[in-house]
Amino acid sequence: MLGSGIWAPDGAALADFYAAALGWETRHTFHDEDGNPAAHLISDGVRTLVFSTARTFRAPDWPQDELPFHLDLAFEDPAAAEERLLALGATRPDHQPGKGRWTVLLDPSGQPFCVCRAS
Repeated sequence: MLGSGIWAPDGAALADFYAAALGWETRHTFHDEDGNPAAHLISDGVRTLVFSTARTFRAPDWPQDELPFHLDLAFEDPAAAEERLLALGATRPDHQPGKGRWTVLLDPSGQPFCVCRAS
């Protein structure tokens, strides 16, 4: 499985957002040394994302801050996907680079991700 980790102030909430956005399932929760839920793995059986809670997390001030990474989510109908993602808790910033080839949204933790057409 391919995997990647994403930090957030509430890893469980962000895992729930992306699981709903992608139609994936939460497959496993990892606990810290005190037994508290600390990381949440979502997957479609092939690809995996892990969302970890970080008390000191600070969302980037995009577009001013450089991004170490971001997610590109591809959908057959990007406009319908954007509408659904906004209903799930994403927001649409005013700054939209890409000349209409993709849309930038902010996830509930404030991290940018892009919505584009599946090719």
